[in-house]
Amino acid sequence: MPKKSLGTLTESMFYVLLSLRGMSALCGTEIAARIAEIGGGSVEIGPATLYTVLGKFRDAGYIEEVDDTSAVGRMRLYRLTDAGAAACEREYDRLRRCISDADAVFSSDMRYAREAAQNSDPALQTV
Repeated sequence: MPKKSLGTLTESMFYVLLSLRGMSALCGTEIAARIAEIGGGSVEIGPATLYTVLGKFRDAGYIEEVDDTSAVGRMRLYRLTDAGAAACEREYDRLRRCISDADAVFSSDMRYAREAAQNSDPALQTV
């Protein structure tokens, strides 16, 4: 059971959840590699950030450690829980709304700029 809600996720947090989505279980190195793959190489997450996020997600119940008898040394495997999948989907929906809002503003700004250019009085324009 989650101890506390994490609220709005940071970019790093969102990418960690995305990296685990649809996967059976991944270790930290695999999570970092999958993030780089998903982000097309433009998104990277360092080990300190990654393991901080994993700890927060474990505490919140978004991920769980998987027992793996074949794991060597201290390697730990993580998988997404139902709560983590729901958090990922909520953040995805929130980000889509942000993009929709931005699209409306940008298209409005462009429309305003076009209208202003078309309706401007040449005598009032500066050179």
